This record gives sequence, C-alpha cells and structure tokens, in this order.
Amino acid sequence: MKTVTFSSFGDRHHAWWYFAGWNEVHTHTLKEGNENADQVIDSVRPWLEKYGTEDNYFLHIQFWDPHTLYTCPVEYTEKWNKESAPSFPCSSDIDKHKKDSFPRSANFLHTVEKIPETMPENIKSREDFVQLVDGYDGAINYMDEQIGKILQTLKNLGLEDEVTFVISADHGESMGEQGIYGEHASATESVHHLPLIISSPGLTKPNSEYNGFLYNVDVIATITDMLGLEIPEGWDGYSFLPALKGRKQHGRQYLIMDYALFTCQRSVRDDQWYFIRTYHPSLYNFDKVTLFNIKEDPYQRNNVANLFPEIVEKMDSRIMDWIHENLTPPIHLIAPLQKVIETGSWEYTTLEGRIAHLEKEVVPAKLSPGAK
Repeated sequence: MKTVTFSSFGDRHHAWWYFAGWNEVHTHTLKEGNENADQVIDSVRPWLEKYGTEDNYFLHIQFWDPHTLYTCPVEYTEKWNKESAPSFPCSSDIDKHKKDSFPRSANFLHTVEKIPETMPENIKSREDFVQLVDGYDGAINYMDEQIGKILQTLKNLGLEDEVTFVISADHGESMGEQGIYGEHASATESVHHLPLIISSPGLTKPNSEYNGFLYNVDVIATITDMLGLEIPEGWDGYSFLPALKGRKQHGRQYLIMDYALFTCQRSVRDDQWYFIRTYHPSLYNFDKVTLFNIKEDPYQRNNVANLFPEIVEKMDSRIMDWIHENLTPPIHLIAPLQKVIETGSWEYTTLEGRIAHLEKEVVPAKLSPGAK
C-alpha cells in the first residue's frame, strides 16, 4: 500500500515524527497551516491526475479551514447571513462570559495582531457570536466546495466508484461552552465530539448513521479490517466494520479522553454524563471536578458534581481502571499526561504572555480618559 500525505501538520507543530512512515510527503505551501483549502487542492489535483489510476494507495489530505483563524473568502461567510445561529450562547450567557479573561474568552478572542474580516474582534454581543459562527460555517463550506474538486477529478478519471472516503478531524471547536470561543482548550464535549463520515462503494449505504461511542483510533482499526488485514496485537482501536455493513454493533459503553495542551484534564463520557477532572487549569476557570448531565444540559452550563457524588465516584473509578489498563508494562510506566502536569500546560498560553497581554490591552484602556 503506497502511503501519501498532503499535510503541513509537522511544520505547524514542529512534529517531525509526523513525516515518518509515508512513501510521499507533500507540504505544498510551507505556510504551516495558514493555507486555505484551494491551495491544498492545487497540489492534490495534479497528483491525482498523474497517479490516481494506480492501484493500492492511501492518500491523506489535510485542511485547516475549519480551524481558527477562519480565513475563507468573505463571501462564503455572507452565505449564512439569513440562517439562524444556534440559540446558545444567549445574550445573558455572553454577558457572563465577558467576565472571563483567559485566552479565547469573550474579551480575549485573539492572540494575533491581524484579525481576518471573517471574524469578530471579541464576543461582546450575539451579533459578534453570529459573525464567529458564520465564519466557521463559511470555512467548512469553502473546504467542502474544494473537496468537490477532488470528486470531480476522480469522476474524470473514472474512479468515482472505486475510492473510499474517510473524513474526520483531530478535535472540535468550542463555541461558547465553558466561556471558550473558537478553540480546543479542554477535554470537553465540544472539543472531543469529532465529525466522522465514511463512504465506501459496495459497503456503506447513503444516509445511514451509527450512534455508538467510538474512539478515533477505532477508525484506524476499521480501515485495517476493511483491507482484510489483521489488526495488530496491542492496538487500542476496535473495528466497527460490521456497523458499516449495516449490522447491529454496540459501541463502547463509555469513552475516556484526556487533554494536555492548554489545560491538563481527563474526562469520561457515557450516555447521560460528562465528567471532567482538572489536574492543571493553566489560565482557565475550571473546577477540579466537573459533572454535566449531558442529556438535560447539552451546553454544559451547570456543574452538578456536588449533587451526584455517587456518579463522581463511578467516573473516577472508570478513569483509574483505564489508567491501570494502559500503564501496564511494557507499554508505559508513566502516563504522558503526568509529565505535562509536572511542568504545567504552557505550550501555547504562558503566564508571561498573559501578563504582557494585560499590560498592553487592559491597563491602557483603564488609563484612557473617561474610563472606569
């Protein structure tokens, strides 16, 4: 199987390990993730036209468009002007969020000097939030249109019924949940609820859905199973190929997720509850223990941990079982998250940087004439 990637992930994150294992690596623009989808497609289509009719290749294409900053052409955001925005956050939610001061909060939306016209400067009102959502929708719409060019290229090559598509992401975006906007800063539902679309000729049926709990590593195991290969011993992922074939298959009972970039957290998600334990909050306002009734409180407004101690104990037990299972030698002796907890989650948001921001933005504003 020839493996090919068109991605700037390794450049953007200085993750040089990413480039290992591919037969071909295409970093196209060298803009470190600041390229739009059309620039990626301009590199992918010539490759497909030259090599697309070959057999047995795995082609990976990465787009950054639905990731802040949203830099699609402004006309793609304007398409959504007449569409209703989500009801959350409402004006009172936003007023509450304006009291926060952590990065990507309502009053501290950006960490860059130049803000694209597709995004608001801050979230001071529902109008600002609507502009943010329109920018996000526009970015997705623009990327989707560019992916259509790949489909047209495959159609021109006579391959439209021979290619399996898998579309997913490594994280979602918070849109007001926990007072965070346009960012993936925590182990929360909005960050870990990932899109997944699989279309495989002769296997999947249009408009079918699977609602079981899955990990993203289950996708890798499923692709391996689709190819008729044995899933290697020691992999964490399970194949859900039977579900793709339309058979009844239960997902996982619950999911354990963690996060160690802007905060250090572990979370547990089942049918009713979303539980978060925060080990290092960094600059964010997270309680040490958070529990949401995700069915009754989908936007995670109310921490009910104090009301349901038995659920907190159950979720903690699940985390400990997961840790024991995954730290058994010779896999790991120390959890990688633990190393981040020791040093603090300051990779992108530093205390020094926050002080500099306050000195630049907040202090001058208070010193201006008429300021309160």
